[in-house]
Amino acid sequence: MIIRSLLDTDLYKFTMMQVVLHHFPQAQVEYKFKCRNAGVDLTPYVDEIRAELASLCQLRFTDDELDYLRGMRFIKSDFVDFLALFHLNEKYVVVQPSASGHGEIDITIRGPWLHTILFEIPLLAIVNEVYFRRTQPQPDLQEGRRRLEEKLDLLKVPQYTDCVIADYGTRRRFSRDWQEEVLLSMRRILGPQLAGTSNVHFARLHNMTPLGTMAHEYLQACQALGPRLRDSQVYALENWAREYRGDLGIALSDTYGFDAFLRDFDLYFCKLFDGVRHDSGDPFEWGERMLAHYAANRVDPRSKTLIFSDALHIPKVIELYERFRHRCKLAFGVGTNLTNDLGYTPLQIVIKMVRCNGQPVAKLSDTPEKTMCDDPGYLSYLRQVFEVKAGH
Repeated sequence: MIIRSLLDTDLYKFTMMQVVLHHFPQAQVEYKFKCRNAGVDLTPYVDEIRAELASLCQLRFTDDELDYLRGMRFIKSDFVDFLALFHLNEKYVVVQPSASGHGEIDITIRGPWLHTILFEIPLLAIVNEVYFRRTQPQPDLQEGRRRLEEKLDLLKVPQYTDCVIADYGTRRRFSRDWQEEVLLSMRRILGPQLAGTSNVHFARLHNMTPLGTMAHEYLQACQALGPRLRDSQVYALENWAREYRGDLGIALSDTYGFDAFLRDFDLYFCKLFDGVRHDSGDPFEWGERMLAHYAANRVDPRSKTLIFSDALHIPKVIELYERFRHRCKLAFGVGTNLTNDLGYTPLQIVIKMVRCNGQPVAKLSDTPEKTMCDDPGYLSYLRQVFEVKAGH
């Protein structure tokens, strides 16, 4: 089995799932898979992916895992009680070769949001590991170790001692075992410069800090669940604040483009949230504009955290650190470049929510190729409502 624990996923899946249980337990959603690599044929692996999916759906949370979740101050006891009864159900997922016939596969997840939200991360990890163990049956682990140490050594200089990074690489990891080795190497080499990992299973296993708040799917779903489309971003942030009462205070800034985020992220939210996460567009421009926005709202930027998490590698982390150090608090989440860099081209695969309660939903990313929606009419309407130019 590739996935051996239901905790082998990102923390923000649990934090969002708790909001779903308490606020949107009846919501129905649909997710779609996409591989952005040209010419990659995944169809030979469909049966193997299905077999791993079946194994995933046999898993249950153990008492020790539930106790671990219960120990987090922002996780509520009724949610843990629900997880004690929970399991993933195969009936909500369809994996099949695409009708396009170009080596693509279709993965569709459809059902209650509460019962489908935990599929995304393990399914992506399964697709990755199946693909790489079939195409690279004898991987060059020594090359992977060399690359990793070379990167991490860049941070082990006196002027970067307070530059901390975290592992955000579960969904696109080369394998489960490789992610674990990477994490242990990071802890050995970086010491306190390793902030933690988004992977709850490895955080628990190795006494690391689990990290994460919200993902795009939460803000996307609020397009269908909120009172009015134009207010959906504000609605999502206010609901989050009601649920967590000051915990998990990092807002995601690019679901509707950064301009629309800044329009909605007013003085109230500037003070209420601890910081903001960058996930698309130019990170340097984003950081400068975010700090200026705090200053314009009479909030000291040095009291707020900017988290960078978009396709980071260590040299870019250092560039961003040098630009923004001493001007605000900083954190960096590095994913694929840490957990899938052995010399092979990583898969650029995603699973995104495309519908909620029968209505199309979408993300208007600041990186246009990240936008994903199966309804061009709705996408055009969303751009109009949030005043986002075509091409985003």
